[in-house]
Amino acid sequence: MTELAVYSSLFLSAFSAATLLPGSSEALLTGFIATEQGTLALLLTVATIGNVAGSAVNWVLGRFFIHYRDRKWFPVSEPSYQRAVRWYERFGLWTLLLAWLPIVGDPLTVIAGALRTRFWVFVVLVTIGKFSRYLFVAAVAISWFGQVG
Repeated sequence: MTELAVYSSLFLSAFSAATLLPGSSEALLTGFIATEQGTLALLLTVATIGNVAGSAVNWVLGRFFIHYRDRKWFPVSEPSYQRAVRWYERFGLWTLLLAWLPIVGDPLTVIAGALRTRFWVFVVLVTIGKFSRYLFVAAVAISWFGQVG
């Protein structure tokens, strides 16, 4: 696989995973580390940027399209939306550090847009959380498979 294909596929997987579409960027990152494809710093950067970009799409959906949340195509169910609202109201901006969590993480990014969280604050907190998650995944993969180039 070419370097461009490695980084492009990781970006697309990370992006789609953050937009409530199927994607398993952690597995792909682990696979690239195991097969020594790509450089670690660039793999972490690409995965983080892709995942944050996908979360930014969710923020836009929340900010500008939340009034369509009752529609079938809207990516967050009403129960998930209400659960995320409760989390966000209880813990505030800091919940965005948990945007990487399964089930509740993606709805939190929609809620951040709906509740008009400043975009730059959103990006900083989501980036910290998502990068930390990928760093953890990479550390585990390296401990299993050895250092990537």
